[in-house]
Amino acid sequence: MTHSSKKNRIIFIDLMRAFAVLQMVQGHTVDLLLANDYRSLDSSVFSIWFFMRGMTAPIFLFSSGVVFTYLFRLVNEPFKTNPRVKRGFKRFLLLVILGYLLRYPTPTIIDFSEVTKEQWKIFLSVDVLQLIGFGILFLILLMYISEKLNVKDYLVFIPGALIFFILFPVFHYIDWVSFLPVPIAAYFSTKTGSLFPLFPWAGYVICGGILGSYLAKHPSVFRTAKFSLRLFIVGSVLLIAAWVGDLLSKTFYGSGYIWDTSPNLILLRLGFVIVLNGIISFISLEINSIPRFIILIGRNTLLIYIVHLMILYGSAWNPGLALLFAYSFDVWKTVGTALLMILMMGGLVILINRFKIKSKEVVT
Repeated sequence: MTHSSKKNRIIFIDLMRAFAVLQMVQGHTVDLLLANDYRSLDSSVFSIWFFMRGMTAPIFLFSSGVVFTYLFRLVNEPFKTNPRVKRGFKRFLLLVILGYLLRYPTPTIIDFSEVTKEQWKIFLSVDVLQLIGFGILFLILLMYISEKLNVKDYLVFIPGALIFFILFPVFHYIDWVSFLPVPIAAYFSTKTGSLFPLFPWAGYVICGGILGSYLAKHPSVFRTAKFSLRLFIVGSVLLIAAWVGDLLSKTFYGSGYIWDTSPNLILLRLGFVIVLNGIISFISLEINSIPRFIILIGRNTLLIYIVHLMILYGSAWNPGLALLFAYSFDVWKTVGTALLMILMMGGLVILINRFKIKSKEVVT
């Protein structure tokens, strides 16, 4: 593979994107195949994997927000003439449509006579592609507002993200299906089967937008150790806040745990992601170029996401490994299959590049 030597590339973003997508591939593979007998939090190895598994989505969503906003703000044009606006709306529609197609309930396209209630539920649930699509839409709208108000992006992005985080505990307990159609209610609650409703998950995309906007406005800042230190400090403050919140939970509720709707969980996830960005950006200071393969991995996140899901879980048009091997492998078979899946996805992007087949990343 050739190496990237473009001085304007932000290497740590390339590394974060590649890490996020490969972490996602191995996480889905292990989660699908590993037998329940080996899933014990008493095991330090499984505990670490389980923790990182929980951090994969925030890393992926945050990185998506960083990349989209960075590329958007690199175009120094007013909102109405910025070509990234049109591309962003197209990407929003593409991601939402593909998100539903991955869960399409019937191979016959228009014959729904044999579709079960459970299949309809799966089809209408909101997954990460729809979430990123709407995250991009929200970023576009927030950037439009910041331009109209003539204020810096972060003054609009921070309140925007907080809305999704703060309202999450309230929205989680509302019975949305009782007064909204299921396809719409699915965007607000996991009770419909959605894995990534807008609250709180869109908040992570918008938080990534804050960093993306900052990088675009300060094109050389990522080359300084001070930038990495600032990220590390901001992330550490959020992690400390999560720890303090846990102590307060013990004091007032008699138990210390981070439940699904706990604000401490949001602080923990966001803090970890920002600290990780700080660490990787610091490591990247001494790196002048990276293998083009890593860049290609980041550029083809959408392709990798769709292909590996179809292999693992299948679709309306193909069976997946889940049909035969779900929760049935021992540790070594699972690890071997995860490595094989990563190699297959790597080989796929190499072929795409070699034959000059046009592909898309999730947030181009």
